Amino acid sequence: MIERIPFGNTGHVSTRLIFGAAALGAMRQDRADKVLEVLDEYGVNHIDVAASYGDAELRLAPWLATRRSDFFLATKTGERTAASAKKQLHKSLERLGVDQIDLIQMHNLVGADEWQVALGPGGALEALSEARDEGLVRFIGVTGHGTHVAARHLLSLERFPFDSVLLPYSFSMMQAEYADDFEALYALCQERGVAMQTIKAIARRRWQEQDDGKRFSWYKPLDPGEALTRAVHYVLSRPGLFLNTSSDATLLPIVLAAANEAVTKPKDDDLLADTDSYGIEPLFVRGVSDQV
Repeated sequence: MIERIPFGNTGHVSTRLIFGAAALGAMRQDRADKVLEVLDEYGVNHIDVAASYGDAELRLAPWLATRRSDFFLATKTGERTAASAKKQLHKSLERLGVDQIDLIQMHNLVGADEWQVALGPGGALEALSEARDEGLVRFIGVTGHGTHVAARHLLSLERFPFDSVLLPYSFSMMQAEYADDFEALYALCQERGVAMQTIKAIARRRWQEQDDGKRFSWYKPLDPGEALTRAVHYVLSRPGLFLNTSSDATLLPIVLAAANEAVTKPKDDDLLADTDSYGIEPLFVRGVSDQV
């Protein structure tokens, strides 16, 4: 079974592979049910969804109706004001068919202006803190993309004791300023017991016009094989990190199988060879491509 470790200071012991339920967003219910069955094969006990992931919350509801206690359940709101965040949270509770969400996260909170609104008077954080006091949620986190996200998360943790953070992490992303910011954030999270979730581990590069095939994620993923396994192990070989699975459900069993193997830290030479062989590029480059 996939390794389980404490999810920060929440008291929950989560599988290091977290199911990214964005994969369910455009599925029929019968297909979603089959995808969710794969989680049991590997003992996955943590689900991450968002209000903006299409019908994903609705697809989870039948599963949660009988399995709620088996999973740590996280969702996200992209709203920045208290009134709108409160409204969206209540809608998520209704769509998921649950009375309580374990973790509510402020979705992609990176831009300075949005950050000031969300964490300021009348901002989303007020509503989420109130919901925690009321028992509608248990913990509060923050997520983000781009090359400025690690630095922004550091500022967020100065402002409020968030229980978790989420951001990109891969061999190709760990360069220049982003690597420095990530390391500073990692050290702080380790010190404070803040859960650290990572995304985009198996990204190969952004899609290009000439690429064929269906696009189940906004980036082109690595093909099944040793390079993908090394990409998964690159994350899991680092103590304390969690890996959120891709929105490409076809790769879910493959990623879970890779995480289920004995994890060893890949050699830099092998990762560099993968970069050359598969044309791996960082999804985000400061000043060039910081948006999804």
